[in-house]
Amino acid sequence: MSRRAAPRTRAGTGRRARALLVVVPAVVALLGGGCTAAGAGSAPDRTAASPAPSGTPLPGGLPTPEGTLLVADFGADTVTFVDPRRGPVGSVAVGTAPYGLAVGADGLAWVATAEGVAVVDTRTRVGVARIPYTSGTGPAGTGEYRGGGMGLALSPDGSRAYVGVNVPGRRGVLEVIDTAARKVTATVPAGRRPFDVDVALDGGEVYVTGHDSFDVTVVDAGTLAPRRIEVAPYGTGGGLASWLKPHYAVVRPGDGRLLLPFEGERLAVVDPRSGAVSVEPMTADTHQHGAALTPDGRLLVVGTGAVQEGRGPSLTVRAPGGEERVYPLDGPHEDVAVSRDGRTAYVTGGYTREGHWNGLTVVDLADGTSRRLPAGTRPLGIAVL
Repeated sequence: MSRRAAPRTRAGTGRRARALLVVVPAVVALLGGGCTAAGAGSAPDRTAASPAPSGTPLPGGLPTPEGTLLVADFGADTVTFVDPRRGPVGSVAVGTAPYGLAVGADGLAWVATAEGVAVVDTRTRVGVARIPYTSGTGPAGTGEYRGGGMGLALSPDGSRAYVGVNVPGRRGVLEVIDTAARKVTATVPAGRRPFDVDVALDGGEVYVTGHDSFDVTVVDAGTLAPRRIEVAPYGTGGGLASWLKPHYAVVRPGDGRLLLPFEGERLAVVDPRSGAVSVEPMTADTHQHGAALTPDGRLLVVGTGAVQEGRGPSLTVRAPGGEERVYPLDGPHEDVAVSRDGRTAYVTGGYTREGHWNGLTVVDLADGTSRRLPAGTRPLGIAVL
């Protein structure tokens, strides 16, 4: 999931690509996860140039205020700008099924959709490009199993965007994008359904979490040579039908290890260099998806609720020493981002399975009090601008 120097993402669906911008002049009303079959959609053009820039700048040329949230609308073909106090203030059309996103220091957002990686200028709320994939992902559909981009992250210097591409029925692919040239320059084999992509703090390695292959693919950023590390603290029994798979990861600042939560019971700690995997206990007892780190190193993990047994949805706040507080959430959620001051968590309601809703929950990390906020259409991936 973070990813703040070159902020990372995470996890969307839409219908059909339109023009690249839709401006919403006022706060919109609240409208109205992933293991549903992919729906039909128009086939993406994999050879044509990206759409021409379009859209209308903000009134008076005002920039987007700092602290605005950007979410990927899994239930539409847009990203939505959200005032953390009032709700949605504008949206930009990006293409079918936006999932993960990341925002660079230059204010450009990179959004993984079923049709390609869209580029949005968050300062003016204008879409500027969409970069087609080079892998055969099939027609642009909707739902968690649809082909196309899932996890996405930026290199620390912003020169590369890395997107995990789901290729239905086959292993996934990591596509490497030159952000200046705005084109795919390389592809690397990865695990099946790459829910998440993370980058080492020094930019030297890229980590692709393969949900359906129980693994993390470690890619050398220089040579692009991949290595597979199995991450299966419950084993791999059940294969594709198993619920006990990895979803999202974070890179621990102190030692560069990867943290992957499972079921509110086990935290897999992966040494990407040696391939060693250790397991630490967790306490939430709930199916877990999104993860992020606060500036002071606390791990936040989204609990989506019991699958077959266990407790309901929650947000785990885990201190570096392992102490945990578990705050209940009202209904399933998917991903999480943290305010710049580290005091507030924003948890998206666009769960990839049933039970999603059109908004996010704002959580005070000091006492766990929360409120719901409308935020686009089935929002998944989220970033704080």
